[in-house]
Amino acid sequence: MELKGKRVLVVGLGESGLAMAKWLHRQGAVVRVADSRDNPPNVDALQAVAPGAELLTGSFSAEPFAWADLIALSPGVPKATPEIAAVADKLVSEIELFAAGVRAQVSGSRIIAITGSNGKTTTTALTAHLLNGAGVPAIACGNISPSALDALMDAQDAGTLPQVWVLELSSFQLETTHHLNAEAATVLNLSEDHLDRYDGSLANYATAKSRIFQGKGAMVLNRDDDWSMANGRCGRKMITFGLNAAPRNVDYGFVEGAIVRGKDKLVALADLQLSGLHNAANAMAALALCEAVGVAPERLIAPLKTFKGLPHRVETVAEIDGVLYVDDSKGTNVGATLAAIEGMGRKVAIVLGGDGKGQDFSPLKPALEKHGRAIALIGRDAAAIGMALEGSGVPTCIVGDMEAAVRWLAAQAQAGDCVLLSPACASLDMYRNYAHRAQAFIDAVEGLTS
Repeated sequence: MELKGKRVLVVGLGESGLAMAKWLHRQGAVVRVADSRDNPPNVDALQAVAPGAELLTGSFSAEPFAWADLIALSPGVPKATPEIAAVADKLVSEIELFAAGVRAQVSGSRIIAITGSNGKTTTTALTAHLLNGAGVPAIACGNISPSALDALMDAQDAGTLPQVWVLELSSFQLETTHHLNAEAATVLNLSEDHLDRYDGSLANYATAKSRIFQGKGAMVLNRDDDWSMANGRCGRKMITFGLNAAPRNVDYGFVEGAIVRGKDKLVALADLQLSGLHNAANAMAALALCEAVGVAPERLIAPLKTFKGLPHRVETVAEIDGVLYVDDSKGTNVGATLAAIEGMGRKVAIVLGGDGKGQDFSPLKPALEKHGRAIALIGRDAAAIGMALEGSGVPTCIVGDMEAAVRWLAAQAQAGDCVLLSPACASLDMYRNYAHRAQAFIDAVEGLTS
């Protein structure tokens, strides 16, 4: 992609927008930046990375959009924004710029691309961990942070370009990506999330996710998820994974507590530092993606056993009087929370609630009827969640804060149970972010023994 001398308007000055401005400036483009916020982040950083770039703040005007040859759109800015919809033929994404930049640097560089409603950050980090552990230099970037272009520029500056780039991609990032051509890609799963961006349509959300399969690369598909499997295409290499027996020798499965490839046992879940059936699925996806870029599974088992997972994603906090306390604050939608409940393998006393983002919480009801010990509801949508779960037969209490939730659940829990923070909601109604919410949970758990 020739950028020298091109007039490029970067829309949005978050992490991705700042990275695009820096990259475009390096490539010799004439850069302007527009952000609809009066006081966007990264204003000082912009002049450091793209000296002379003009910054336009506040409501968008037509002039800079007409001026530009290309519009570099940050993923947080909807394509439906009127000024952007009017110039749809000019749009380019950070991931599009990244893919072109990678191939211009090292033609043999391979890209693995990962998306899904849940598990994509863990699977991205795990895939890079497996590759590096097998002696194949890899960098994880994208939605996981650092941004894809920041990672590329850092690697260029260090003179250490990897053999494989492992990208975590959101549906927002994929909307304006057209030529990714990943060597291997996966849609891990699909459940209600971000539907406000997609006119309330799960099908529209799925269409955005499926853009990850552009090109002719291998497709890694989840047998337990109909939306994932619907992406299968004749003539493409496909590897499937699921929490059942593997139907073909090239597929991954889960049999008698162990991950298998075909009929061959690879590793028992009990031998991993990851816990939960959802993490068994994430591990199978990562193994399949690595195999798709030429790394044999037997080279991956040792590093798989050393992966400890990521903070606030089904992370054990403590065990008190035989009760496990688990932080899954990153469980911000119904699908993620379902996976956590069903993956624990024990009765669950759960903290639910926060900003529900308009989700339907009724899918939680049958899982809690089967696995629930008690339900503590917090936050703005506590009452709405309570209504969706009415009749579950599980003791339920609306409480004012995290400390009260943990103390009440601890009183309900029995030895062998799990007290689980997996709210199925965003956190901003009560906390700065999901990590702040997690810390409130951890503090409350520690308070049980003080």
